[in-house]
Amino acid sequence: MSEDASNVGGARQVEVQLRVERMYVKDASFESPGAPSIFSTQFQPNFQVDINTGINSLGDNRHEVVLAVTATANRDEEHIAYIAEVHQAGIFEVKGVEGAALHPVLGIACPNMLFPYVREALDNLIVKGGFPPLQLAPVNFENLFRQAAAGQDQAQTASAAAEADAAGSDKITH
Repeated sequence: MSEDASNVGGARQVEVQLRVERMYVKDASFESPGAPSIFSTQFQPNFQVDINTGINSLGDNRHEVVLAVTATANRDEEHIAYIAEVHQAGIFEVKGVEGAALHPVLGIACPNMLFPYVREALDNLIVKGGFPPLQLAPVNFENLFRQAAAGQDQAQTASAAAEADAAGSDKITH
């Protein structure tokens, strides 16, 4: 771990280091349940894109971050044109950050690095399946991270309120 030589306000500043050890496709799948008849009709697909991030600690300041993107193209409510899914992963070494400060690095910076690779892999699958590329728009992982953190805070508050209600269930209220 390298340390910044400057001494600001009497406190030593530790330099944050983020190093990519490896990037790889962990899982990929493509389904076109209506093929080949789906290719004989003209349609404007309705797209649904789901994005999820998973983090696994590997020890020694190393973490596997998996960015999973699932794209579903529907011809109509009853017919699916295709479902394409890619889990793009990376092994990242993070030094100089611990505890709660580590979560934004793994939940924002790492997915930002993985996104171009998952987008390319997803487009390749879709094109090889006989469809035009999806060309995903950029994703603001900072907003997604903040929304997920806010949702967890709300869930914890609701859980604590439910536990308090259960603990006080002897009371009768009108």
